[in-house]
Amino acid sequence: MIKFKIVPSFAFFVGIALLFALTANAAKAQHWYCVREKDNKQPRCDSDMEYIEDYGGYYIDHTHGDDCEEKVVYLTFDAGYENGNVEKILDAMKAEDVKGTFFVLGNLIDKNGELIKRMVEEGHTVANHTYSHKNMTKSGSYEEFAEELKKLDDAYEALIGEKMAKYYRPPEGTFDETTMNYANKAGYKTIFWSFAYADWDNDKQMDPERAKEKILSNIHNGAVILLHPTSATNAAIMGDVIKELKALGYRFGSMDELTA
Repeated sequence: MIKFKIVPSFAFFVGIALLFALTANAAKAQHWYCVREKDNKQPRCDSDMEYIEDYGGYYIDHTHGDDCEEKVVYLTFDAGYENGNVEKILDAMKAEDVKGTFFVLGNLIDKNGELIKRMVEEGHTVANHTYSHKNMTKSGSYEEFAEELKKLDDAYEALIGEKMAKYYRPPEGTFDETTMNYANKAGYKTIFWSFAYADWDNDKQMDPERAKEKILSNIHNGAVILLHPTSATNAAIMGDVIKELKALGYRFGSMDELTA
């Protein structure tokens, strides 16, 4: 009986190594969050996430800390589509002469171009939330990662006639050290947040008064506030929230200021 010795090929070992690398990379994926502090103090990110700041990542304005007399907050929105509420948010901001940053998806540019034009015309910053809301930690290479952002940049430039601001927010706040490095390499500053609440599910909207109280009771100097402009609750309270923040002495900063 002839016995054959099976010798694994070089390609086999390469495949195993690649599978191991991809599995290890997936295990490193993290989901951004901040633990709220009492007495309107600035929250801090967990120590195992502090590396974001080594790669051009921001979640709070350290310059305007708890002891700083000047008060500033940053309004940011993750906008994937229009359901009537994004326009209402813009109306409220226009009435109060306040600017914010809208991290948008390709769907909003492709289907609601006039809304994007309005954001630009009214002085808001429009930034990159990826073209298709992908989990960017699953990108197989730098080129794949960069192409997803470039696709949105290109759609924006075709619509507006100018380059999109180089600010990026990872979908669902999912990131790892590799994608932080990729974003930095591509010239983007990654913007997380120091306050958010459960406002994204249109079928489970918080009572407006309760939502307003949650936002205002957790406000802190240098806050990067994340809201979803598709929220009916946010649309209903936006004007009041802005007025009350102004009454508390806060002004509204830009991403250029935050990342200077």
